[in-house]
Amino acid sequence: MAMTQTELLHELEPVVAGELDRHLKVAKEWFPHEYIPWSQGRDFDGIYQGEAWQESDSKIPEAARISLIVNLLTEDNLPSYHHEIATTFGRDGAWGTWVHRWTAEEDKHGTAIRDYLTVTRAVDPVALERARMIHMEQGFQTEYGTMLQQLAYVSFQELATRIAHRNTGRAAGDEGCDRLLARIAADENLHMLFYRNLLNAAFELDPNQTMRAVTDVVTTFQMPGSSIQGFARKAMIIANEGIYDLRLHLDDVLMPVLRQWSVFDKSGLDADGEKAREELAGFLEKTETVAARFVARREERRARSATMG
Repeated sequence: MAMTQTELLHELEPVVAGELDRHLKVAKEWFPHEYIPWSQGRDFDGIYQGEAWQESDSKIPEAARISLIVNLLTEDNLPSYHHEIATTFGRDGAWGTWVHRWTAEEDKHGTAIRDYLTVTRAVDPVALERARMIHMEQGFQTEYGTMLQQLAYVSFQELATRIAHRNTGRAAGDEGCDRLLARIAADENLHMLFYRNLLNAAFELDPNQTMRAVTDVVTTFQMPGSSIQGFARKAMIIANEGIYDLRLHLDDVLMPVLRQWSVFDKSGLDADGEKAREELAGFLEKTETVAARFVARREERRARSATMG
């Protein structure tokens, strides 16, 4: 018989405790203020009658700038994310300790990125604040109703966030930005390992339910920042620059995690589990076709642009 979500939470508690201990041993303490070039800061127009922001202040290319804004606005919705995982996993025992530790680490990311962007005048601070207000007023609510689905989602999402931060830093062409986002990406990788290892344990407890959860998430996955105003246009600019696109999502996010779970080597699945795995395989095959087509068209556009240039 399939285990209930409550039973799974209880059975996974020792795994959570072990993963929490591992995380605390390997997580590196760092301080946002050490990554901010405070000497570059100067007053903005307003109370201190400084200089209003202008486009020429930013030294970061447009695509990287847009990606930075998307990444930061995504981090800003942390109160909603905390509510989601605290409601799903609980606030007691090892689960609760992890929920609060994860929240504290994620909060650091938003603080550091915002300080960096403001001090270096990389983005318009007025537009950024207005976008933050709009995005946070919408909040975030997961579409996944089970604990297993949420575990699957954060396993992929944390890795996707790590790659998005890392590639944004490289695309920025700014040593300080690259250094900061590499530090944040290292945290996100540890978060991914925590969730990925938990879901691997869930496969041992209930492989059929877990397979269904993984398939449900992979086939409907969207980043938590997808509700950001103008997200579709921003995502296309980011993809065209190669910072984060479907090719990366498939090759660097989905497939590594799925291979780690050995989803296509699992034995002993019942009819429902096999059906879920077949759906997953079919979706990945279609995604491969779409990703290859996107990359080919992008290369064609770049070649035409180079010729015209």
